Amino acid sequence: MVGRFAPSPTGPLHLGSLRTALAAWLSARAAGSRFLVRIEDLDPQRSRREWEADQLHDLAALGIDWDEAPVRQSERFGLYQAALVELERTGRLYPCFCTRAEIRAAASAPHGDLPEGAYPGTCRAITPAERDARVAAGERHALRVDAGAVGISYEDALLGPQSSLVDDFVVRRADGVPAYQLAVVIDDADQQIEQVVRGADLADSTGRQILLARWLGLPVAAYAHVGLVLGADGARLAKRHGAATIADRDEPVEATLALLAHSLGLARERESVGSAAELLDGFDPAALPRGDIMLGAPSQR
Repeated sequence: MVGRFAPSPTGPLHLGSLRTALAAWLSARAAGSRFLVRIEDLDPQRSRREWEADQLHDLAALGIDWDEAPVRQSERFGLYQAALVELERTGRLYPCFCTRAEIRAAASAPHGDLPEGAYPGTCRAITPAERDARVAAGERHALRVDAGAVGISYEDALLGPQSSLVDDFVVRRADGVPAYQLAVVIDDADQQIEQVVRGADLADSTGRQILLARWLGLPVAAYAHVGLVLGADGARLAKRHGAATIADRDEPVEATLALLAHSLGLARERESVGSAAELLDGFDPAALPRGDIMLGAPSQR
């Protein structure tokens, strides 16, 4: 089961991201498989090479290794463009001229069975002639899929059976940059990723990604969504909570690894762990904790 970890280089990796990376690495290595790192640097305004270097350094410090040189999404636009051309050819896309304010207003209005915050397909109702005229006039627009509120179901290795109705999501932003939902599907297929272990905050994206993979005739990976690490206030862990990264913590990196291992149910509290490889013996991905946790609290099954 080829696995991967795909951080965005917009800052240092906090303990929640490192915990997810460790779970993904252990899942792949315990299966005797390859593990890859992908740099998801689609956001040109926030991505920095220095953050990329710091993230790779922290992964290596924990003993997490990878089998190929990390690839950057910013260098793979040709692959994403080819997928957009195919989706356009099969009539799956339409231009969306909505402003951010209009999208917020549309998403806040009730719209049938779609989940709260979903885009209801406002620009889908525009006539082809009007679309063509507005595009020809150079009006700024994103590209959305015409999903038709299709239902997608899948089995998550940690969350169990999952199902969702897919809204008309963006696959190319108005600035011309490929959207995350498209890029991750193309990259996972191109890199032959077989299992995706990632944070539970991305579980809602899975239905969209499975739909795209099916439309493009690509294999669908197995998914396991790991619970998030929370701060003392119950919010997702962030720098404001303090000691959220390896650099913030006044302790050897082995102590941070031991903390992460304990949070995953792989070591007793304060038990010494010399390297990530020591955790492979007897590792069972199905026994990973369910639910969100606060580091230092007992892991939740």
